[in-house]
Amino acid sequence: MEGLIVRSLGGFYTVISEDGTKTECRGRGIFRKDATTLLVGDRCRFEPTEPGCGSITAIAPRKNTLQRPPVANLDRLAMVISLADPAPNALVIDQLTAIAARRDIPVVMIFTKPDLADPTPWVEIYRKAGYPTAVVNNRTGEGLTEAAVLLKGGITAFCGNSGAGKSSLMNGLYPDLNLATGEISKKLGRGRHTTRHVELFPDGHGGWLCDTPGFSALEFAKAEPMPAAELAECFPEMEKYKGHCRYTGCSHRTEQGCAVLEAVREGLIPESRHRSYAAIYNELKELKEWELAKMGRSQGGT
Repeated sequence: MEGLIVRSLGGFYTVISEDGTKTECRGRGIFRKDATTLLVGDRCRFEPTEPGCGSITAIAPRKNTLQRPPVANLDRLAMVISLADPAPNALVIDQLTAIAARRDIPVVMIFTKPDLADPTPWVEIYRKAGYPTAVVNNRTGEGLTEAAVLLKGGITAFCGNSGAGKSSLMNGLYPDLNLATGEISKKLGRGRHTTRHVELFPDGHGGWLCDTPGFSALEFAKAEPMPAAELAECFPEMEKYKGHCRYTGCSHRTEQGCAVLEAVREGLIPESRHRSYAAIYNELKELKEWELAKMGRSQGGT
């Protein structure tokens, strides 16, 4: 039988079949032998062992994974960003988009609180960078239809700073959740006094959703260790320019004849995105090869 892992808790996995039947499963010993961690979002094969119970025998190849929460096969990461109270932090946003790009996770930007600040500059930055964006006023519901189109189907993980309006947005998008504002994370297993687990919930439109920890100041090198030379691949707006630099191995920061820097000067690449790129690059270039190898191993299995 085949199904989707929608919940993981204490070595037990809830698998839902295409007909909606739920089966509580354990993983076969082969996964421990191969050091493979089963993740919510995995498509799997399982064998019934008794009514309502089963054993997972195999998982399908994953298209991506996320570490926080540990979930696989995301169709998108929905970043909820308030335009004021709290104000956006471009570096933190760009760190997260770069991590998502590194992990092949598409990103959708949803800006909230347009009644408190003009969304135009931020929308222009991220649309120019290639990210689908929507602006939602949680008080009036304006923009919810546009956001719903961007989030339709598949598995969506939401992330956003405390106070960004994520709970209100999710309630507006998915009224069947029937949750009070501020209770979304508790429902999804992340309440302060609840058992920590990962779970997907049906969005009522054929898709699935999960919650992720909020934005925070993070050390990119620890979150997503990589050679600094590979960072430009995580900024999609740089891709079409980097091959036209005068020198091979251009870092796209200070070099003469850099096509990326010329695109920044011409306004084709937003200055804030390039500032974030340079800041992350400087952090990554301090890593030694042995540190990259050690960090890469520590992140294996997810």
